[in-house]
Amino acid sequence: MELFSPKLELKPIYCSPISSKIPKLASPTPRPLTLSLRSKWRIQVPCSCYRPEVTATKSEPPKFCSKECLASIGKGFLGVAAAAAALLSVWCDSPALAESLTVAFPVSRASEVNTVQRTLVEAWGLIRETFIDPTFNHQDWDLKLQQTMVEMFPLNSADAAYTKISGMLSTLGDPFTRIISPKDYQSFRIGSDGNLQGVGLFINIEPRTGHLVVLSCVEGSPAARAGIHEGDELVEINGERLDGVDGEAAAQKLRGRAGTTVTVKVHSGIDSRSNSLVREVKLPREYIKFSPISSAIIPHKTPEGRLTKTGYVKLAAFSQTAAPDMENAIHELENQGVDSYILDLRNNPGGLVKAGLDVAQIWLDGDETLVNTVDREGNMLPINMVNGHALTHDPLVVIVNEGSASASEILAGALHDNGRAILVGHKTFGKGKIQSVTELHDGSALFVTVAKYLSPALHDIDQVGITPDVQCTTEMLNPQKDSSSILKTKSSVSSLEADSCILVAEHELDIQESEGAAS
Repeated sequence: MELFSPKLELKPIYCSPISSKIPKLASPTPRPLTLSLRSKWRIQVPCSCYRPEVTATKSEPPKFCSKECLASIGKGFLGVAAAAAALLSVWCDSPALAESLTVAFPVSRASEVNTVQRTLVEAWGLIRETFIDPTFNHQDWDLKLQQTMVEMFPLNSADAAYTKISGMLSTLGDPFTRIISPKDYQSFRIGSDGNLQGVGLFINIEPRTGHLVVLSCVEGSPAARAGIHEGDELVEINGERLDGVDGEAAAQKLRGRAGTTVTVKVHSGIDSRSNSLVREVKLPREYIKFSPISSAIIPHKTPEGRLTKTGYVKLAAFSQTAAPDMENAIHELENQGVDSYILDLRNNPGGLVKAGLDVAQIWLDGDETLVNTVDREGNMLPINMVNGHALTHDPLVVIVNEGSASASEILAGALHDNGRAILVGHKTFGKGKIQSVTELHDGSALFVTVAKYLSPALHDIDQVGITPDVQCTTEMLNPQKDSSSILKTKSSVSSLEADSCILVAEHELDIQESEGAAS
């Protein structure tokens, strides 16, 4: 779920030297800074001509440890050279400071690395407070901050420092908790608005293998024209191996100014001779004209011989315009007298979860539960509609497949478990985690998995997916159907009528209509 936090307020603090027992650095660099993390944590770097410290204090204003505590830190330093790499943590025994963690670390002399050090502290604090696994993948998260600070100290560039943060986050064992640079974050925000310059690929990490796989291609895009297909694995981008590269970082490498090119190496499975197919493709970047909604009317002849109209709506991703575009599409189809609907979520990789919830409310009435969230303490919170009013009550079938992920699974689960729709297709991707997105002080963004979600009927989706009510297979491509009764005014309609899952969906709509007439 996308949650944006306001930018942190940075205020200088003024203080005197902390303790004469702590040795000075050769070139002291005072760094006055106070960072406020949400409402519970305050991260303080005291201004001092001595070794800087970070004090994280929960539920109270930041304080320093007593002189005795500070002296105990000083004893751990064996001299100026050792001080440059030493790192210690101390828990003060006084009741007032029982929840204060003091971490001593060296401030980098490279200003851009020092900026990323501040970002590291922010990221560490947010994860410490909100990450779904309170054991942090069974590791000491406070110690991990100390280790990363030591590794970051000798670096000379911000990129190298961000790599250290990414390495720290990777130890959490969750591919969806990650940090992206200010430039990448701007691209992410533009992408969620539906405006892109790139090659037209939707990609994601396959959680069981860690490989980057293609979920779908935008119709008519450079990737689609090059024959890249759903399920293909991205191996390299511009000669760089993608082992350990997260989805957003790979997407950023694919994006770029229209008119430029990018070379990708794609693994497309196994051919008829059992040979592994790895090919290299040079793709031009273009302006991707991407609307999340496309629609059509499919003429349909019922078993009784009556000609009806089925409204077909394809939702390709959950951008900020998904819900209003869906409303417009339904209003237009209703005005043309459709009798039933097919909502196609195949190869929809998700996007803004809020958009998925908004789309669900277009189809549902009342105070139905849309999804259940479960936080790090195991507390379950249902998200319900309030006085919902569906735009249509016509019969509905939702089509899903292995490329339907995240918000697509939330929407499919909400419509299915509330009895609004029949699901047709193949088992969905299985991404049942929710991420918060926080813009950090330097313009970068931290994605943190803060909760998991269950369907309204309490089905766990993560790494399991949703199994549809009815499977559609290639054997169903040539059913006996009177094509003479079909009005083929558009080639797109003809291709829909040849789609096996569309045929199965129409059959399920016939069943719903007959059951409704019988009742």
